[in-house]
Amino acid sequence: MAGDQEGALSAAREAALSHVESWFAAQGWQPFDFQRQAWRAYLQGRSGLIHASTGAGKTCAAWLGVLAEALAEQADGRREAHAASSRRTRREDAPPLRVLWVTPLRALAADTEQSLREPVEWLGLNWTVERRTGDTTTSLRAKQKARLPTALITTPESLSLMLSWPDARERFLGLRCVIVDEWHELLGTKRGAQAELALARLRRWQPNLRVWGLSATLGNLDVALQALVGMNAADATLVRADSSKAIVIESLLPERMERFPWAGHLGLVMLPRVLETIAANATTLIFTNTRSQTEIWYQAILEARPEWAGQVALHHGSLDRAEREFVEWGLKTGRLRAVVCTSSLDLGVDFSPVDCVLQVGSPKGVARLLQRAGRSGHAPGRPSRVVCVPTHALELVEFAAARDAIRRGHIEARLPLNKPLDVLAQHVVTVAAGGGFRSDELLAEVRAAYAYRNLSDDEWGWLLDFVTRGGRALNAYPEFRRVVCEDGVYRVAGDDIAQRHRLSIGTIVGEAAIHVQYLKGKRLGAVEETFVSWLKPGECFLFAGRLLEFVRLQDNTAWVRRAIGKRPIVPRWMGGRMPLSTELSHILREKLEQARLGQYDDEEMAAVRPLLELQARRSKLPEPDELLIERAQTREGHHLFFFPFDGRAVNEGLAALVAYRLSRLRPISFSFAINDYGFELLSPDRVDLDAADLSRLRALFSPDDLAADLAASLNAAELARRQFREIARIAGLVFEGLPGRRKSGRQLQASSSLFYDVFSKYDPDNLLLAQAQREVLERQLEESRLWRALQRISRGRITLIDVAHPTPLAFPLMVDRLREQLSSEALLDRVRKMQAQFEEG
Repeated sequence: MAGDQEGALSAAREAALSHVESWFAAQGWQPFDFQRQAWRAYLQGRSGLIHASTGAGKTCAAWLGVLAEALAEQADGRREAHAASSRRTRREDAPPLRVLWVTPLRALAADTEQSLREPVEWLGLNWTVERRTGDTTTSLRAKQKARLPTALITTPESLSLMLSWPDARERFLGLRCVIVDEWHELLGTKRGAQAELALARLRRWQPNLRVWGLSATLGNLDVALQALVGMNAADATLVRADSSKAIVIESLLPERMERFPWAGHLGLVMLPRVLETIAANATTLIFTNTRSQTEIWYQAILEARPEWAGQVALHHGSLDRAEREFVEWGLKTGRLRAVVCTSSLDLGVDFSPVDCVLQVGSPKGVARLLQRAGRSGHAPGRPSRVVCVPTHALELVEFAAARDAIRRGHIEARLPLNKPLDVLAQHVVTVAAGGGFRSDELLAEVRAAYAYRNLSDDEWGWLLDFVTRGGRALNAYPEFRRVVCEDGVYRVAGDDIAQRHRLSIGTIVGEAAIHVQYLKGKRLGAVEETFVSWLKPGECFLFAGRLLEFVRLQDNTAWVRRAIGKRPIVPRWMGGRMPLSTELSHILREKLEQARLGQYDDEEMAAVRPLLELQARRSKLPEPDELLIERAQTREGHHLFFFPFDGRAVNEGLAALVAYRLSRLRPISFSFAINDYGFELLSPDRVDLDAADLSRLRALFSPDDLAADLAASLNAAELARRQFREIARIAGLVFEGLPGRRKSGRQLQASSSLFYDVFSKYDPDNLLLAQAQREVLERQLEESRLWRALQRISRGRITLIDVAHPTPLAFPLMVDRLREQLSSEALLDRVRKMQAQFEEG
């Protein structure tokens, strides 16, 4: 009898899969093998990770198996297909919550909802599909509080908020599956750690829960899968799509190649070629690496082609949601010719009309270029095309290196964070608010999350003390006793604490934002508080594609009016500069080695050949295992140029480290310049380095005593104090304020700095202090990557060359240093004179 039932179930599921394939056929599609593999793995009760290129059909791979199971469970095992225009199921008639779809971006939620609902309605399932994010209306939230939909699209933050409901466990009783979209974007971040903890909680409530993740660009799939399904999962599946999707990578080459380049020297010089590319395509996405550049390029395009007004738009994360949604609608409907954007359009949203992507400036990472290329041809079988636009001649080498990396499948890995205790502290209070917990049970649950698999008993004991008493330094203050233990069960200390905690759930901590709004009109978006603090009434700035005049700052809002004909400034946002990734820097060194051997096979490499050959004549092109140091003297002083090609963050750490170690030999002061290729140390006195004294040169780059020397070479305490603001906010020490009455960035920094000083003095073993110090070294200087660079340098060759004049590789470093001292006009004039002087040399 059992065998008959098992066979009947198998037959029902096979019939359901046939219905699913019928939906595919109705769309004019044919399922791929990886999609069928994912459906069957889901129906077998397994969890897994689906890895496929952007636009290959990952959403259908994850979703249709879920729907096939629901179809198979219908009363007679089959259901007549309904037309797509079928009336939607009423909330009270639908099954309770069965599926959670977690997305990293609220902007993806609406598009995802539509994509998930279409097959549900066509297949005739009586399901409700809704979304719950920070943008969800109050009325829909109230309906969901009474009864959740069958399938809910949400974010990590909103999921954690739901886990804090007192009846959370009962609300998730029917949950069978969690699908995490764009898992590669969460992995390696505190939001990813937050998601891991939430998944561990859901798995404890539902041991048979299936968890699936979707990823497009990731180099360490095994680790990504383990982090997704947890430490206790068995028989998880890695589903890979055929990677034959065509990706076309081209570059726009400048008509004239300057042999002494500098960052940004091309930039808008390439505008005519960019306009030609836009005109030749139906719809183009133009990616820049910063929001400031987005504003500049948008204005430049419209000034050059005013007849395109209304056909060109811009999109970045600081714009008001209504502005962004209007642009997204214009893309989906094919009404826009071009959109200038940042990473705000990197992920997930399906803009089928887009047939070309422009990347302005180096993407700095292989995965990022792949992700952006996938915005074009965003449908199975269509090629993705990206055209790279250099802002710096040497970026052409990076474009060629990125193409090689993609061809060879070298994609950056993203490693999960290791025990971020601020995130865990927040989660513990969330669980205490969501019904409470017993210590040993929650500890086992937390250790099932990959990020916390090595959490020690001592660390857990410290954390419980922190949330129940405030730790050693704050135990006298009742407001920090957020959790109480009664009869072995930990619960929040009161409803007011629970409510305040729910307002603070989340790990996204940025610079304090100021709303930008017309005096008599709509809100345009937000800029950072530090930018607004420097504005004076009457000054103008570019924002949201408009020239605005600043009127006043009031009620956390910069009130503005339209301006005409005035000279603007462009807002700057923190974190705009992305360092060169490990994979890209490695292959860039290989491309330089090919150039050293006279091999210029790519059109980009052929274009920069005059520059690289001049570098070789006046100094040399370093070999892959060689550190090149150039020494020169100018009117400014004595220059040392180092070229490890390890990315801006690592080079910053190297510059501080080498300067400190040189200063220990004899007192000397330096000014710095840093880019992705190397760093400059400028001093008034000559540095006594001998090319023949290899032991002394190697000592400068020894990995021994790295942590101590870095701490001594940087203002480590001040850097950690600033980093502690994020940790204090996430861990619940600092409250940002009630909605509409948020504290300013200065107030938050002052509060977190006070905690930092108190802990440093009265609780120096506080684990959050140690976390702040680790995060400074890893985030700002990529300490682990810095250590690997020192290992490589210490094992390889070090070459010191005295040059008569700065070389093409050194010139960009000199300009970067001068950029901080001169206005734009004065800088350009100075650069032209230097170029003429060095060309003659």
